Amino acid sequence: MTAMTTAAPTTTDEQREMIRQSAADFARTHILPNVMDWDERQHFPRELFRQMGEYGFLGVLVPEAYGGTGLSYAEYITIIDEIAQVCGSIGLSVAAHNSLCTNHILQFASEEQKNKYLPALASGEHLGAWGLTEPNTGSDAGRMRTVAERQEDGGYILNGAKNFITHGISAEVIVVIARTGELLDSHGMTAFIVERGDKGFRGGKKEDKLGMRASETAEIIFEDCYLPADRVIGEVGEGFIQSMKILDGGRISIAALSLGIAKGAMQAALAYSQEREQFGKAISRFQSIAFKLSDMATEIEAAELLTRNAGRLKDAGLPVTRESAMAKLYASETSVRVANDAVQIFGGYGFTKDYPVEKYYRDCKLCTIGEGTSEIQRLVISRELLKK
Repeated sequence: MTAMTTAAPTTTDEQREMIRQSAADFARTHILPNVMDWDERQHFPRELFRQMGEYGFLGVLVPEAYGGTGLSYAEYITIIDEIAQVCGSIGLSVAAHNSLCTNHILQFASEEQKNKYLPALASGEHLGAWGLTEPNTGSDAGRMRTVAERQEDGGYILNGAKNFITHGISAEVIVVIARTGELLDSHGMTAFIVERGDKGFRGGKKEDKLGMRASETAEIIFEDCYLPADRVIGEVGEGFIQSMKILDGGRISIAALSLGIAKGAMQAALAYSQEREQFGKAISRFQSIAFKLSDMATEIEAAELLTRNAGRLKDAGLPVTRESAMAKLYASETSVRVANDAVQIFGGYGFTKDYPVEKYYRDCKLCTIGEGTSEIQRLVISRELLKK
């Protein structure tokens, strides 16, 4: 089954502003008061996602016919951006749920599968996860060891493990890519839908992370896990190809996540620099600080333009592999630079948990790793350039 190519819905400027304000208000009201508590305890706030489902934040790209909000990537970028300005962890979980699990089903599943899974995912009743990465095959997905063996009744038995899976313990619905053919064969992998209650499937170790600590990251393990034939997404052997297309869109969401974290860090640094005085004047009046702020603002603006452009192409149904990789690469590395300078502007206070920039500093680094490292983005971009 091919990916959907229907035109993205359009919204007015007034509607876009309402969506932005709704996301910003939700983040300030329901997320901001709990940010450091969730981070310290590594608490994944599952109930929050049911609330976000009520606001339409978990089915942003899902058409209304399947219970979603039916919005475009333009609005999706805005929602992740606004949430990530307050908490990167929650922004990451929103991105993983929408762009990976839910969008894989939306783009490649049968009508029966869409009708069965999308309404609950869009409403927040069910949380989604997506499993590609394995302990020994991060960027080298073609060597995955999780194997699905076909049975006489047409079903499959899965054995293996995936790691670094967002919502690996809490998700009710997981899209998993497993090998059904030869090693390194791009047509040797297939996508499956796994449900939380399936026998032989379980969540494993929860990772103790540097940042994004309120977003659950864990192993998922398959031990003779039987899946009926109707759990295959699309055609057998299409799993890797589907995944690469899903990652094109997923990289836009990580660019938006990076953008939000960078904006949050800069806003905190800008406010602090105008309040903090040294040598009889606000530190923002010193050229060394003012120039840091100007560089932050310029790089954030450039990152947003790259991200918005990738979203525009995605909404138009145009190829976006190069542009999404560029957006993800630049925005994620911008986020790291901005957060680093924000800590520097705060000085010693930036190294404490009394101020927000140390968390932006910890959270942003994942954006240069997840859904393809910066090195992989450069590889993708160079390959796209050499094609021409």
